[in-house]
Amino acid sequence: MNSNPPRDILSTTLPNGLTVVTERMGHVRSVSIGVWIASGSRMERGAERGIAHFLEHMLFKGTATRSAEDIARAVDSVGGNLDAFTSKELVSYNTKVLDEHLPIAWDILSDLVLNPTFDPVELEKEKSVIIEEWKMDLDNPEHLVHELFVKHLWKGHGLSQPIIGSKPTILGFDRDMLVDYHQRVYTPANIVITATGNLEHDRIVRMVEDSFASRPAGKKLPRQATPQQHAPFILKQKRTQQAHVYIGAPSHPISHVNRYASYVLNTILGGGMSSRLFQNIRERQGLAYAVMSDLMLYRDIGCMAIYAGTSADTLHKVISSVMDEFRDLKANPVSTEELRRAKEHLKGSLMLSLESTNSRMTNLARQQIFFGRFFSMDEMITSIEAVTAEQVQALANESFVNDRLSLTALGKVDGLTLDRSIFNC
Repeated sequence: MNSNPPRDILSTTLPNGLTVVTERMGHVRSVSIGVWIASGSRMERGAERGIAHFLEHMLFKGTATRSAEDIARAVDSVGGNLDAFTSKELVSYNTKVLDEHLPIAWDILSDLVLNPTFDPVELEKEKSVIIEEWKMDLDNPEHLVHELFVKHLWKGHGLSQPIIGSKPTILGFDRDMLVDYHQRVYTPANIVITATGNLEHDRIVRMVEDSFASRPAGKKLPRQATPQQHAPFILKQKRTQQAHVYIGAPSHPISHVNRYASYVLNTILGGGMSSRLFQNIRERQGLAYAVMSDLMLYRDIGCMAIYAGTSADTLHKVISSVMDEFRDLKANPVSTEELRRAKEHLKGSLMLSLESTNSRMTNLARQQIFFGRFFSMDEMITSIEAVTAEQVQALANESFVNDRLSLTALGKVDGLTLDRSIFNC
């Protein structure tokens, strides 16, 4: 495959190691620009668990020259939006504005990333806010079963820990910890800046240089050891109206050569309304309202996760139905029609997801951080089209192996006669 970037994508690395990537979209009037920190929660240890997420909140609480209200008003005054998120492997701060307002938006975005004050009064207030977020997560059984599933799947590793941290770590954060973390992690060596829309690459680079060029490179964060993937079988009693279940099967890392076959397999199994799980478990049997599969892919490991919410007394039937689909995918190549439908679903989803400047800006960052290169739309579509029924079947046989499957069920599960013997694929 051609490894040259698409002609509208340009990349510049500053002397201090910070990388700037842009994609020009001359037919739009907006620009989306983001500052990406290649860290995330998987790097955290001990008392620092949850600090990346906490710091993300605190960066919006004021800089040396702007209060939290000043930041909000400045963005609103030009009709833009300002957002951020923390994931297991990334932290993002991003804004989207009309092209004419880019200088204002960048001044605000770079200021909050580079010059936070970590005001102690705001810090204590934000602890209360994040504790409420933590409580909200505990009240959500779908979220809770996911966290239990991940906790046991990659037990003992940073990927197994909640992004938000725990109540003791949240309450334990102080200004010195935040300043230290910010100085260690938010350095040019660990930052990628991406922008898409009606822009000029050289102008973006000059803006970034004005803000970041004087900052020392800092140390690039070390790669964390690859987690060991376990195969737990967990039943957790909780008074809920439904039993919530996750079934996991090993998959490949995000940049693996077989990732497109994984996308196709996931789409066929539970990636849409025409998927096997949706049609069989919901439409034919009426056993669940929500049933789906998804891929949790990281730089060094991956998992295909099947989720369903059902009554406790039908949980066994739902799991058995998932095993039926596993066995069929292992034993029989998917039909030409089903393979075609999955590919068209993937291509359509991909193209629709990349219509906005914000989504393309995010795509640029992920490609730079996880792949170190850029894929054109045509290249990605070609890779989807190249997947064969034989590849999908081989991947199913590799992933759907009884002693490699994991399960976490949450709900009124006490008394259920459920054990690993239900894995019979």
